[in-house]
Amino acid sequence: MADGKVTLATLAALKARGEKAVFITAYDYPTATFVDRAGVDMILVGDSAAMTMLGLPNTLGIGMEEMLMFVRAVCRGARRAFVVGDLPFLSYQPSDEAAVRNAGAFMAAGCDAVKCEGGRRVAPRVRAMTDAGIAVMGHLGLTPQSLAQLGGYRVQGKTLDAVRRIADDALALEDAGAFAVLLEAMPAEAAALVADRLGILVYGIGAGPHLDGQLVISHDVLGNFVGEIRPRFVKRYAEVGRDIERATREYAADVRAGRFPASEHCYPLAPECDAEIRAARGSGAQASLPYAPALP
Repeated sequence: MADGKVTLATLAALKARGEKAVFITAYDYPTATFVDRAGVDMILVGDSAAMTMLGLPNTLGIGMEEMLMFVRAVCRGARRAFVVGDLPFLSYQPSDEAAVRNAGAFMAAGCDAVKCEGGRRVAPRVRAMTDAGIAVMGHLGLTPQSLAQLGGYRVQGKTLDAVRRIADDALALEDAGAFAVLLEAMPAEAAALVADRLGILVYGIGAGPHLDGQLVISHDVLGNFVGEIRPRFVKRYAEVGRDIERATREYAADVRAGRFPASEHCYPLAPECDAEIRAARGSGAQASLPYAPALP
């Protein structure tokens, strides 16, 4: 684990030493704080927030306003990790001007870099953003913003021709100035072949162990994602959702049984004041209490 704020130089040094970068999503201040304390190298404020945080069926329904809210919260909690903001659908595709403006808004909100999906066809947008001084990560393989074109959540790069197309897209992103590419949902050897052709950093999510680091969705590994998607590549490290339900059931049972709040959860009174107030309650004297004006 590196000391101090993680930068592009830190990430390049990890690769040079053969060390894997630890990459995880976060969408709120507490999660960002906890994973940052745990020593992760990178945090992605993913457009997956559409599903993990907002309950939408896919990533297409989230926009800049919601993403900027999540980005600001995460950047307040991330003191050390390198924060990447996920540009949402149609925030960069329409024009170079839109890409630079929206990526710039992420940087102004505290991000260290932005991520966008697509290869050769978005390379001009990547070039525009990098020319504006913005660090850009590409995203290839399974690209959820193109779900309709891909025919759903399908593994990508299953043939040599398919891998070559992905590699060509990755090279176009590298030529456009991207500092890294994220490969999603690819067989391990296919992803490794793409990485072998590149000089930039290559990270994976469900793309095998042969890359420069691993990304996971925090809700997947913590066990608090509400939905039906269960990717093969997810390893669950906790059952936070189950713990939330259990704790809430116990709380509800205590309230209904009168066990909560107990005396230790109540603010005490001085004995003489307690006696006076108890006497007032017992005598039904509430109606005769003197009038007190409302505080400003």
